[in-house]
Amino acid sequence: MRVLVAAMPMAGHVQPLAAVAAELARRGHEVVGYTGAKYGPRFAEAGATWLPWEQAPDFEESDLPATFPAVSDGRGPTAVAANLEHVFLRTGGGQARDILAAGPFDLLVSDQLAIGSGLAAERSGTPWASVGISPLALPSRDVPPIGFALLPARGPAGRLRDAVLRRMSQLLLGRRLDAVAAEVRAALDLPAARAGALESFYSPQLVLAHGVPELEYPRSDLPPHVHFVGHLAPPPSGRPLPPWWSSLPEDRPLVHVTQGTYDVDPADLLLPSLEGLADAPVTVAAATGGAELPADRVPGNAHQAGFLPYDSLLPRTSVMVTNGGWGGVLAALAAGVPLVVAGGTLDKPEIARRVAYSGAGLDLRTGRPKPAAVRAAVERVLAEPSFAERARAVGESLARHGGAATAADLLERLAETGAPVRRDEEDPWTSVR
Repeated sequence: MRVLVAAMPMAGHVQPLAAVAAELARRGHEVVGYTGAKYGPRFAEAGATWLPWEQAPDFEESDLPATFPAVSDGRGPTAVAANLEHVFLRTGGGQARDILAAGPFDLLVSDQLAIGSGLAAERSGTPWASVGISPLALPSRDVPPIGFALLPARGPAGRLRDAVLRRMSQLLLGRRLDAVAAEVRAALDLPAARAGALESFYSPQLVLAHGVPELEYPRSDLPPHVHFVGHLAPPPSGRPLPPWWSSLPEDRPLVHVTQGTYDVDPADLLLPSLEGLADAPVTVAAATGGAELPADRVPGNAHQAGFLPYDSLLPRTSVMVTNGGWGGVLAALAAGVPLVVAGGTLDKPEIARRVAYSGAGLDLRTGRPKPAAVRAAVERVLAEPSFAERARAVGESLARHGGAATAADLLERLAETGAPVRRDEEDPWTSVR
């Protein structure tokens, strides 16, 4: 079959979709990877033909305001709303036109925020699956709305709190996004959506949730076409190890610190972590995302590199300190590595709360922690075996859910039947808690 796999041109979106594309290509399907110029080679490496963004405006993920002036630093509800509106919703029409022009396809697969695939699916009648590249944002009567980084409440008062928050979220965020989505749909001659904008990001036929139930809050109303598929791990990067790797001491815990590729100001997390751990009995391996930190800010027990190959790094790592990118969190847990998470922008506070909820790490409740807070958290995770135990348990669950192989099985079933792919089990949460 001929399959289009679409991802927003951002590392955290491309990596899991490239894993799916590689598995589909391995099975002999003709795969077209649709993303921006920066990540076209990633799909080519996965065995797909690259389709560039043309009618949709391409952009650099580390400098969104250059293309979208209304987008700021992603901190707080207003910034999140602006990001959703301009980066994701308003580019959807151009995405759909690119996809329709390159068709026909037998199946469309997209990250949940690459909404052009869903719009193109409606226009063409093509089966469509979405890949949840972050914690589930589907509305639920059992959880607070996404964006507040709150645990589900308990008791009548707590359930009332969450109901009020859901209503507030709809009034403050949903109405605006729904209006923008209506504009985008009208420009493509599509009727008004039956669901709200946030819910319509997900396919009604098949949702591949990148993760496992242990990292989500239990929902009694999880739609039956949502399937957890574990870790959609990209193939090894092939990056060489830095020269200092061979000299790392074997008798000290290795702490990996990363800010990923989106929040790249080292003053947020990298530098506070290096300062806080400077005289701790650990070795620090910092991934800078490409930049180089001043030598006088890197203490004697620390090393830096632009990027580090996780297939070599994580088996040696005792704790990861991260700003909460979902792909990095899942990679760490797949290797059984516990976490210290400092999530400050977009979905990262939600991710930090889920890591803490799972027991596999600590949530620092800020994206800009003090050096002493980072050190105290790392020392606690190293001292208390429960964090590593829970990280290993989550990692085992990630492996059991099958990753890209399970995703491809489900996608082939959708393409064959054209009907929603339902879970076999009645209650996916019974094995979790």
